[in-house]
Amino acid sequence: MILGMTPVVACLVIVVLIVIVMFLASAIKIVAEYKRVVVFRLGRCIGAKGPGLVLLIPFVDRPVWVDLREQVREIPAQSSITQDNAPISIDFLWYYKVFDPVQSVLQVQNFELAAQGIATTTLRSVIGGILLDVVLAERERINTALRARLDEVTERWGVKVTNVEIREIVPPRDVQESMNRQLTAERTRRAVVTESTGAREAAINVAEGEKQAAILRAEGEKQSNILRAEGERQSQLLRAEGYQKALQAIFAAAKDIDQKTMTLQYFETLKSMAANPSTKYIFPMEFTSLISDFIKKNKE
Repeated sequence: MILGMTPVVACLVIVVLIVIVMFLASAIKIVAEYKRVVVFRLGRCIGAKGPGLVLLIPFVDRPVWVDLREQVREIPAQSSITQDNAPISIDFLWYYKVFDPVQSVLQVQNFELAAQGIATTTLRSVIGGILLDVVLAERERINTALRARLDEVTERWGVKVTNVEIREIVPPRDVQESMNRQLTAERTRRAVVTESTGAREAAINVAEGEKQAAILRAEGEKQSNILRAEGERQSQLLRAEGYQKALQAIFAAAKDIDQKTMTLQYFETLKSMAANPSTKYIFPMEFTSLISDFIKKNKE
């Protein structure tokens, strides 16, 4: 009990205080930087408020909070049929961000649920126009197509679809088995190609090595022949010079030999020939002239 007050007055004071606190709580709003408050006054939208301190009229203004941060939502696995009638299961994530909080409240009651429904129907529409091999190989193309179509619808709601990412694509079991066989065959082909390429490169390297070795051997033999020929030429030159010097010496010595010496040398040769019993004697026509010359010189 409050001092100096009757119980009735105290109860009234407490009620008034509670009403004031409730009034202030409903009238004063603190809006964060990443949020906005769309205010409806007597059912009429007066715009978005915030960030910071926002004052509202209790029981007259109704706030609707809108988060401006980028959000991510998951689309559960959806069964779709490709252009070549292959059933597949796809699930994906889509990212969005509110850029107009007023339109996101006025144009759609629950844009997340609406966008999810549009995403599933758009996915089936996109997948229905693509072959299975393209679906499995070109995820980025599907992501771009989904994002473009979702963005066309959500833009009028004040929402921007920033990205779409396919998480998993599950083809039928028979398609998976066929893909596994194809993958095995492709790996075998690559192994054979790699092995043949290695063998070809090895053969090329061996042939190139043999070619270089043959070139080096030919070059070495060429240099050896050149050196051998050069040595032979130098040897012949030296022998020729030796013959020349010997002939010059003989010629110089022959100048000092007279006719008498030549005749005696001739007789010595005949004497050595006569030593052999089987020797035949041959007297040249100049023999008599040689003897006459020899006799004349002895007389002199």
